[in-house]
Amino acid sequence: MKIAVLPGDGIGTEIVAEAIRVLDTLDLSFEMESALVGGAAYEAHGHPLPESTLKLAKEADAVLFGAVGDWKYDRLERSLRPEQAILGLRKNLGLFANFRPAICYEQLVDASSLKPELIAGLDILIIRELTGDIYFGQPRGRRSAPDGHFPGAEEAFDTMRYSRPEIERIAHVAFQAARKRSKRVTSVDKANVLETFQLWKDVVTEVSQQYPDVELDHMYVDNAAMQLVKAPKKFDVVVTGNMFGDILSDEAAMLTGSIGMLPSASLNASNQGLYEPSHGSAPDIAGKGVANPLATILSAAMMLRFSLNQPEAADRIESAVKHVLAQGLRTADIWSDGTTKVGTREMGDAVVAAITKKTITG
Repeated sequence: MKIAVLPGDGIGTEIVAEAIRVLDTLDLSFEMESALVGGAAYEAHGHPLPESTLKLAKEADAVLFGAVGDWKYDRLERSLRPEQAILGLRKNLGLFANFRPAICYEQLVDASSLKPELIAGLDILIIRELTGDIYFGQPRGRRSAPDGHFPGAEEAFDTMRYSRPEIERIAHVAFQAARKRSKRVTSVDKANVLETFQLWKDVVTEVSQQYPDVELDHMYVDNAAMQLVKAPKKFDVVVTGNMFGDILSDEAAMLTGSIGMLPSASLNASNQGLYEPSHGSAPDIAGKGVANPLATILSAAMMLRFSLNQPEAADRIESAVKHVLAQGLRTADIWSDGTTKVGTREMGDAVVAAITKKTITG
């Protein structure tokens, strides 16, 4: 089992280090190789995704990714900014399906900004199409406007586009995931004003006919954003495009109390995957030892389950995280009165200790 370890920038190095410690605790044999990515790679190689890093990622069974980005790189041209590394990995590895679970742990109900009765027991899976839509559509750029309200003025443009095969494959992923859950899929679109998402809606509806046991409903993205804070437990599996999924998954993350708790997986057709926390590089707290490593540790569990075929080991990690939360240990982002505030390393220590105890259960 070969894992490419790409810590990245900011708190990425700290949280990935704890995930690796957790993996090392398991009775499994891993081949791990690290490489620079993002701003760290730009500093060393002049590019956020060097060929050597991309080669390592392609040859690995899975990629464990930290986070990239820092405000100081905002001055660079867009193609050299750290965030281009993650886009490049998605494109070159064909990582078209992003899984972002939003789970509210029983111990963290009070950490959410919503009323407990709205989010207690929350378990949503957002499946985001990852390689199409406005992030990758061409043409894009800046120019002098040839027409419109202000002819001759500078304008910028991006192209939103999806093909039928792209929509079909992500729809199949969503329906198959729903079959293992509550058999409900909500497809989020903006078909009332966008041709792209009229096609999306039509194709998802056609694919649904192959899954008669799964209930499908459609929802406009603005309504979906509202319903996520009004009645979030009405959702089970949500499938949507790249841009809408980017926004809605972050909104759903905050329902759980902290984005620092949420893992993610990005998979290709061969189940090779990139696993990363849903949060960013947080340069303002980098090096302070206060970042929450649990999202990265849980991403490692997803890696074991989806790409490395080690579901029992994944269960052990997830059970250990629940145990640690039940003990009242909290990093700053989820801390509240009556709980014990710990740092990044201490939280990692607690998860490692919990895994080694035979009595840990889910």
